[in-house]
Order: sequence, then C-alpha cells, then structure tokens
Amino acid sequence: MADVEECRAALEQFGHNLATADGKVRSAAAVDRSLSCRITDLDLTFTGILRDGRIEDIAQTPGKPERPAAIRLTMTSDDLVALVDGELNFAKAWASGRVKLEAGLRDLLRLRTLL
Repeated sequence: MADVEECRAALEQFGHNLATADGKVRSAAAVDRSLSCRITDLDLTFTGILRDGRIEDIAQTPGKPERPAAIRLTMTSDDLVALVDGELNFAKAWASGRVKLEAGLRDLLRLRTLL
C-alpha cells in the first residue's frame, strides 16, 4: 500500500504530466473544474482545481470531502501510483471497476480523450 506522501507525489506528477501535454490531451484537460481523488485504502481525499491543464491547490482531508467535486476519482493508493507511473491502463482499470470516475456528461465526453 502506498503512503500519503507517495499519493501526493503521484497527483503532483499527474498535474505536471497534464501541464506539459499537448494536442488532444492538453485540450481535454484545459477546463476549470473542482477535482477530487478519493483514496479508499487510506480513507482520505485529495482535492484541487483542474485549471488550464494543471492541478492547483492540492489539499487532503480525512474521509470523504464535504462537497462533491465536479470531477471525482476513486481508487486505491497503489492504483493511483500505478496509473501515474504508466503501469496501469486507465481505460482497463475504469472498465474493470478498479478506478471510478464520476463527472457530468459534458466533462465525461471531454475527458474521454484522456482514456
């Protein structure tokens, strides 16, 4: 099981990856939405803002957040690290239920490019 610092580092790396991407990935992530990543095995949630292809203002709270974010991810700590490291395919993890992605229909259509 990955620890809190490894998860934070993975989210920061994910944000860096989005910020330096180009083409369809960059345009898909160029939204201004609240973002949460619930880590089930650590019982905590990271929150931030997905803005112009970057994740800003990353914070962590125990348990579930008080307000749901516009884009919500749920997974284990190991799956988060594996996704960011490229060891786990997002589309396969999502299809198998290992990773849960919740968002409005418009955001889901836009984010499908990232899958």
